[in-house]
Amino acid sequence: MDPKRHIFVFDIETVPDLDAGRRLLDLPGASDAQVAEALKAYHLQVTDGRNDFLRQPFWKVVAISYVQATAEKPDEGQAARRGQVRYTLGRVGSGGTLTSDEAELVNGFFHYIEQSAPRLVSFNGRTFDLPVLKYRAMVHGLSAPRFCDTSNKWENYSQRYAEAYHTDLLESLSDFGASARVKLDEVCRALSIPGKLGTAGEDVSGMYARGEVQAIRDYCETDVVNTYLVFLRWELLRGTISKASHDASLAELAAYLEHERAERPHLGAFLDAWQAMAPTRRKAAP
Repeated sequence: MDPKRHIFVFDIETVPDLDAGRRLLDLPGASDAQVAEALKAYHLQVTDGRNDFLRQPFWKVVAISYVQATAEKPDEGQAARRGQVRYTLGRVGSGGTLTSDEAELVNGFFHYIEQSAPRLVSFNGRTFDLPVLKYRAMVHGLSAPRFCDTSNKWENYSQRYAEAYHTDLLESLSDFGASARVKLDEVCRALSIPGKLGTAGEDVSGMYARGEVQAIRDYCETDVVNTYLVFLRWELLRGTISKASHDASLAELAAYLEHERAERPHLGAFLDAWQAMAPTRRKAAP
């Protein structure tokens, strides 16, 4: 298995699991709004008033989006001698369909890992996305043996420092907590990457209640494109890719987004926002 070859940049969108909240708080007859407020109050209580953000078991997955890419190693030349690669874009997409239930989405995620053993790339995936996905897999009685395999103590999906298996950019960029853990949108704006385009994670619950599943998937897809761009810059810093390969990957992504514009306007809007920042990027270049 070569976990470096297939790159899977992913992000999830979630809403509170109100049924789990009813069971936890013994509120069988309460309305959704009442349960949501009671869950927040519970989390404030258990954190001594510090945080009402729900713990990982109390989120339900409503979208999983991704960028698929491949790490291609050159056959010869200076880049080959340095062990450098080029990332070739495959697809930007979302798992399942508009009518997929949570079990189908989560099963699809772990099935892909079983089949392809990719290198996962996320932003805060180790703290939030993957724990949520593991809990939800257990809720639905799913199995993910390859993902859970820790027979090699140091090289597996659970090992914090095994970036060949899972690169959590939040961890990598903060030196695993030695410096501040910043938001993806903050990193993007610093690097002249679009970041959020009018929708944020706190909007998802309301969107889901209104049946706006496609809009949630669109938002999640722009977030994984943001993450992919940060990942490419991180790999350039590490010397995993050359400046020429980095720029070629950017050009390939831009061409892909332009090609998808007619069918998926949110990707076109992302490209427009990204290109509008191009002068800033050029000024910042060495």
